[in-house]
Amino acid sequence: MVQAFLVKYAEIGIKGKNRYVFEDALVRRIKERLQRCQGDFFVEKEQGRIYIEAKSAFDEDEVIDGLTHVFGIAHICPVVLVEDKTFSHICEQLVEHMREELGDTPFTFKVFAKRSDKNYDMQSPEICMEAGSYILEHMPNASVDVHHPQVKVYVEIRQRAYVYVTSIKGPGGMPVGTADRSMLLLSGGIDSPVAGYMMAKRGVRIEAVYFHAPPYTSDRAKQKVVDLAQLVSEYAGDIKLHIVNFTDIQLYIYEQCPHDELTIIMRRYMMRIAQKIAEERHCLSLITGESVGQVASQTMQSLAATDAVCTIPVFRPLIAFDKNEIIEVAERIHTFETSIQPFEDCCTIFVAKHPVTKPNISKMEESEKQLEEKIDEMVSRAIDEREVVTVRPEM
Repeated sequence: MVQAFLVKYAEIGIKGKNRYVFEDALVRRIKERLQRCQGDFFVEKEQGRIYIEAKSAFDEDEVIDGLTHVFGIAHICPVVLVEDKTFSHICEQLVEHMREELGDTPFTFKVFAKRSDKNYDMQSPEICMEAGSYILEHMPNASVDVHHPQVKVYVEIRQRAYVYVTSIKGPGGMPVGTADRSMLLLSGGIDSPVAGYMMAKRGVRIEAVYFHAPPYTSDRAKQKVVDLAQLVSEYAGDIKLHIVNFTDIQLYIYEQCPHDELTIIMRRYMMRIAQKIAEERHCLSLITGESVGQVASQTMQSLAATDAVCTIPVFRPLIAFDKNEIIEVAERIHTFETSIQPFEDCCTIFVAKHPVTKPNISKMEESEKQLEEKIDEMVSRAIDEREVVTVRPEM
């Protein structure tokens, strides 16, 4: 019966003297996630491993599902703890565990051993050989294949013995919070939630800004974005969502500027506002879901025009993805079905019929001079009057 879980990490292991910082961050994230699971758990790190021991009844599937949402985890292994390290007892527990996990279906296997307790009276090669012989003797459906085994059998000898045969792939990446803070421009579309997820996977703590345009966009459109933020928070942790009323600014741009430039100029003001909020919130960068050439506002020239108003880095993790690749990730993290709900955001309401695809930055700046009378006041008011919602993972 599974009593614990072995958590393996990958990229963290190549860190130098500060590796403990990343390990400790991963342990904190694991503890946070386990608080949402039934049961009482003890989490500790030991020699390149993190162990989660159940101290009460628990739901194994629930725990595994929770851990697959924690960035930094490479693999999750349900483990049987063996207090009595007598080798015959270890083998008995191992075979019992294998029967529970694998049933009567024929399989090939190979044994892997790790002996951290150097006082143990058997060395790793001997453990592999003797455990393999015991499995063959007691499991007629098993056969050895040292080159391409269907099942990898692990025996680790530490203060206690750990045996396991199942390794579940984790999300990888780095623990959230190890790479500082960034502001995500979150819309109701498919791309931006995926961009936030991908940056969180690199350890970035996410905040988000959404541009709302009532009455042209509905409260249901706003709720859709809150729902998307909640889905991303399942991986990224709590997200502070800044909801900016963009209606007056959009209408003013629509009245004063050439219509073929509307999309880019509106986008430039979104970037300006997002940066001001980011700086207020001590975020070091912006994140967008843009991909080269996907729409008129995402040509190389258009991206350069929007970047020109920013003085902090703008990260675009989807920049070379095609739409199908983005959708694949969206489906995997369960944001796709919410993203395709038919509630339009402010970017789609005021789109020009024939938007410029190769904007000239100097010409844009000249057009924006038509806004000088009111725009600074409008931007300040939009920032000051924004709604702020803290979005948390579901309990």
